[in-house]
Amino acid sequence: MARTIGQAMSQVLKQPVVVDNKAGANGGIASEFVMRAPADGYTLMLGYIATHAMNPALQKLRYDPIKDFEPVGMVGSSATLMVVNTKVQGNNAKEVVEQFKASKQPIADASAGNGTAPHFAAEMFKLATGVNMLHVPYKGSAPAVNDTLSGQTDVMFPSLFTAIPFVKAGKLKAIGVAGNKRSELLPDVPTLKEQGIANVDVSQWYAIFAPAKTPQPVLQQLNKVLNQVLSDKAIVKRLEDHGADVETMSLEQMRKFMVDEQVKWKKVVQDAKLKAD
Repeated sequence: MARTIGQAMSQVLKQPVVVDNKAGANGGIASEFVMRAPADGYTLMLGYIATHAMNPALQKLRYDPIKDFEPVGMVGSSATLMVVNTKVQGNNAKEVVEQFKASKQPIADASAGNGTAPHFAAEMFKLATGVNMLHVPYKGSAPAVNDTLSGQTDVMFPSLFTAIPFVKAGKLKAIGVAGNKRSELLPDVPTLKEQGIANVDVSQWYAIFAPAKTPQPVLQQLNKVLNQVLSDKAIVKRLEDHGADVETMSLEQMRKFMVDEQVKWKKVVQDAKLKAD
């Protein structure tokens, strides 16, 4: 996603855009790096729901998603998919819930780490169904998916573009979309809401941020360029092919969205009685 957008923005800005992967701490290392960068518009971050909403709701971090960043613009979102390993016999939400509730052992749900979207989706599913679940956090999506594939864990709620290759290959079973609508890439997979499980809605959004105190004219220019890039049909098609629903916002819309997200996920933390690992 970052490379697709970066390359397109580079062509419009007539400036090279270099993507620098900074993995670790569930996006925390990248967030702190950008937070401390000069506020001149030359260092940006492709943040997402975990770095700028879920993690801050759950943990005390060394950055504040509102005070330490300026939103540049929305990129889009990806549906969250409930998947189970092929050893699980159920093929829909009702069957899976019945099987899980009949288990004498807690159901192991894998996530990419504490405070990530898969973690929160599993907690919301637990609240909605009453299934006895044991959260198993991993250091990233790849090892979490691997253990779900092998049957070490039972269920996971990855993003659509993480799960879809394994679903199409028959290595994971897609049970339902944890959102308000089906995905065009998996049109036969109903939402969990359609299957009678409400309040499990985790749309994994992605947005670009700049350090706090970046001048407003710079933010306006970057927002304009980003939205121009995201209006290109070829760019939209490329992102949609990877499971992303493209969406654009003005700076004002982004600021309101960010405040609303803090409120939403803090409530989930309180309702689920979550604590940092």
